[in-house]
Amino acid sequence: MKPEIPITILMADDDEEDRLLAKEALEESHLVNELRFVKDGEELIDYLKNRKNHSDPVRFPLPGIILLDLNMPRKDGREALKEIKDDPKLKYIPIVILTTSRAEEDIIKTYNLGANSFISKPVTFEGLIQVMKAIGKYWFEIVELPVKTSC
Repeated sequence: MKPEIPITILMADDDEEDRLLAKEALEESHLVNELRFVKDGEELIDYLKNRKNHSDPVRFPLPGIILLDLNMPRKDGREALKEIKDDPKLKYIPIVILTTSRAEEDIIKTYNLGANSFISKPVTFEGLIQVMKAIGKYWFEIVELPVKTSC
């Protein structure tokens, strides 16, 4: 049985326009999930570990899924992915790489680091809506996600 409370999606992307388009695409795809944003890998780790500006676990709950861009300042998506998958308390969170990269080396490296999916960002808004619908259908209707535990 699927949870009654919508699963939070946390998107790490430094591009403000991409964040806005993702929010609009999520709304257009009629998903009821809350979409939260961080601007780089460093802020992503702070959010997940409830540090700095994200210290309140009630206001900043662990997400059910992370949408991760690869090319960000301070700590890129590859570094953040490795850190998350190396942490026993975070490694169960599914991570979908959502990036402009189509490089085979990025695809291989991120899967080797533990990414659950790799999606190249579509070039049109309509394409992004379709991606968000597919993410919603797969991750929130088909797949059984782990219940958050205090490992």
